Amino acid sequence: MSTITQDSPAAQDVHHDDHHEAPKGIKRWLFTTNHKDIGTLYLWFSFIMFLTGGAMAMVIRAELFQPGLQLVEPNFFNQMTTVHGLIMVFGAVMPAFTGLANWLIPMMIGAPDMALPRMNNWSFWILPFAFAILLSSLFMEGGGPNFGWTFYAPLSTTYSPDSTALFVFSVHIMGMSSIMGAINVIVTIVNMRAPGMTWMKLPLFVWTWLITAFLLIAVMPVLAGTVTMVLTDKYFGTSFFDAAGGGDPVMFQHIFWFFGHPEVYIMILPSFGIISAIIPAFSRKRLFGYSSMVYATASIAILSFLVWAHHMFTTGMPVFAELFFMYCTMLIAVPTGVKVFNWVATMWRGSISFETPMLFAVAFIILFTIGGFSGLMLAITPVDFQYHDTYFVVAHFHYVLVSGAIFSIMAGAYYWLPKWTGNMYDEKLGRIHFWCSVISVNVLFFPMHFLGLAGMPRRIPDYAVQFADVNQIVSIGGFAFGLSQLIFLAVVLKCIRGGEKAVAKPWDGAEGLEWTLPSPAPYHTFSTPPEIK
Repeated sequence: MSTITQDSPAAQDVHHDDHHEAPKGIKRWLFTTNHKDIGTLYLWFSFIMFLTGGAMAMVIRAELFQPGLQLVEPNFFNQMTTVHGLIMVFGAVMPAFTGLANWLIPMMIGAPDMALPRMNNWSFWILPFAFAILLSSLFMEGGGPNFGWTFYAPLSTTYSPDSTALFVFSVHIMGMSSIMGAINVIVTIVNMRAPGMTWMKLPLFVWTWLITAFLLIAVMPVLAGTVTMVLTDKYFGTSFFDAAGGGDPVMFQHIFWFFGHPEVYIMILPSFGIISAIIPAFSRKRLFGYSSMVYATASIAILSFLVWAHHMFTTGMPVFAELFFMYCTMLIAVPTGVKVFNWVATMWRGSISFETPMLFAVAFIILFTIGGFSGLMLAITPVDFQYHDTYFVVAHFHYVLVSGAIFSIMAGAYYWLPKWTGNMYDEKLGRIHFWCSVISVNVLFFPMHFLGLAGMPRRIPDYAVQFADVNQIVSIGGFAFGLSQLIFLAVVLKCIRGGEKAVAKPWDGAEGLEWTLPSPAPYHTFSTPPEIK
């Protein structure tokens, strides 16, 4: 365990802006360089984007409730699928993890703040503008982006609406924000750990975020290059992706997925860190196999650069390439399996209690594993020809990203809410939110596997009549899941407004420096670095 010693008053001047309390009003939020404020901004922004993207998903599911065209034009349906994907990836999941990183990393490593506080403010405040630009494109003549969140050429170059330039601009800004956030995380963890906080004493959440930050710096410029080539192909007469001018549309897929597959792990590695904090806390045991978890995370990150073309098995690659990507994809399941084994081994014979964070963590392990198994099925080249671009793929990645990334974010929110607000959340409401979410998410996504196996293609507004019954069930699950998230909003607002006061360490088994601080965590923490014993 860690102890705090206040033995060097000289260290009180470490902090860059030595105000003793938070400034008031709107200025506090606009100009803040405090990691807790910026973390709060990220978390609220991501939740607003989550609800916005969810509303678009409800448009999609309402249209698919029955066969035939019911509510929206096919072009608008395509805009909804595209912007829903972009918002959920870049607006909900990634900013939520960045918010958690801002709040928790300095507290977990005993640092007074993030290393680059002004850049931290800037990296948040450009995000609302990026999404305002993206959403405004929906109201332009010709509509918003309608080519899928993966914006394959020539759909995004030759056949796209005029608003594509706005889409490109907004993606550039999102990428800038991610890179600045990642640099900040790396510099903070490398330079600002408390004395005695060696690498192998770092909490796993800090480790997973450190590795994620390196992934972000590696792949975000690739995305920037991709959207820039789309821009010049569309508006400036280049032909990177146009075969008539000597380009190649398949090259687009290679470049995009070289970004896109590590991006999938950017959206799941911090989840592993959150779950690795929660499972030991509620099992009242140390995490089983800490060092193997660190190495597994690093190996997932390295292997994520060797599997991109498993999204492209149907493009006519040589057989050697298909075999290479098939085996690499199956290989990446091994370190992921190590993690699941370690979490289960941590729970084994533990003194487990099932508060809301633990419920979400256990659901994460089970449902994320289902997503992993369907990913292994997709890795097998000959059968991928059957699954490709069907609802089976939609089911697979939603199991990974909704019951994976989103559930882990909710688990983390419940786990650290007492530390953030100083109040305990309403446990009964939290459990209602959990059960509504976990039942509806399975009603929503599990039947999609069978739709896909039966041959229903993704991203279509109309479908053959034999898929009608299952689509109705899926849509009902979708509306139930969306409405369940309003319970989460109620839990958070109720917790902020008051409730039972939280002690410094509300969970028996919780370990880490953040639990040595009072609840709510004071505006400035660790101006004297704690000593790790």
